[in-house]
Amino acid sequence: MADTALNQNYATYSEIIDQPLAWQATLSDIQANAAKLQNLIQSHNITEVLFTGCGSPYYLALTAAAICRSLTGLRAEAHPSSSVWLFPEMTVNKGGNTLVVAITRSGETTEILKAVEQAHNITNAVSIAVTCYPESSIVGATSFSVIAQDAQEIGLAQTRSFTSMLIATQSIIYALANKPLSPRYLQLPELGREVIEKYQGMAQQLGADSSYSQIFFLGSEPFYGLACEAMLKMKEMTLSTAEAYHFMEFRHGPMAMINHETLIIGLVSEAALAHEVAVLTEMRERGARVLAVTPVQLEASAADYQVVLPEGLTDFERMPLYLPALHVLDYSRTLLKGLNPDRPHSLNAVVNLDVEAIESSVK
Repeated sequence: MADTALNQNYATYSEIIDQPLAWQATLSDIQANAAKLQNLIQSHNITEVLFTGCGSPYYLALTAAAICRSLTGLRAEAHPSSSVWLFPEMTVNKGGNTLVVAITRSGETTEILKAVEQAHNITNAVSIAVTCYPESSIVGATSFSVIAQDAQEIGLAQTRSFTSMLIATQSIIYALANKPLSPRYLQLPELGREVIEKYQGMAQQLGADSSYSQIFFLGSEPFYGLACEAMLKMKEMTLSTAEAYHFMEFRHGPMAMINHETLIIGLVSEAALAHEVAVLTEMRERGARVLAVTPVQLEASAADYQVVLPEGLTDFERMPLYLPALHVLDYSRTLLKGLNPDRPHSLNAVVNLDVEAIESSVK
């Protein structure tokens, strides 16, 4: 492997390493506004929840919907904001008392503003924004907002903003379930610092390794959204070939791609531990290298590298801890390929569409 020393002068590096500080600020804001959030929820007879976002926030929405179904028993779905906007009859239940959770770092992306407008137009919806910018358009377009202001970023790739908005979204789900945030969950900032300090060197070294050319991210049910987000970061930051799958689905065709240049990154759950470890073990036997982000230490036969997460948390509570080491890996690989971590190729922080021009062009 290459030398693990790396250029730390990009904004994205500090945004990755210092993200537990943003978590602490987000949790403090959540606790300060918990009563207002609970009052909003209790004043509406919510029967279903629609999580929506674009890009990284859509993958967050996938994770959130799975958590919400489990903790609340409510119908909960996740759809890209473009689908809510352009295909409302397929994505919004007109007869339900819907809570729309609109997740957006900037609060200015055209599709999510249109999605919230569409949901309000066609159903009895109450809406909550999860964003990093208190003065953004989405805050004015929704009924309530949970803001991770300290998670704002200079870098275009969403790192601390994603994990902080995940915490903010989890707080909404726990309020829906009328469950308090556990004392151990409130220790996430401290636990996050421990994970970063312990595994930063390994992640840097693996990211600087040029011997693998394709990366597969595996995650089951709520972790599938996180696997998709990890895949997206790898693609947009490092321009590498990366895909995301459910653990068990990987056997149904994708494993044919495995060769000696394959790296598999498994986001291992406690709920399906035995079956997921069996997949990693099998793929390692087929020639892939394996990195496991796991709640427990695994046998050496299952993984070449491990990020073992702190004890005492549920699967849902430990979710933000899965990503920081992978962010470090992405950053290191970006530098290996001579790319700018702060400015991924061809990307913008906000996607603004000229809707009238687009629609008039086909008339």
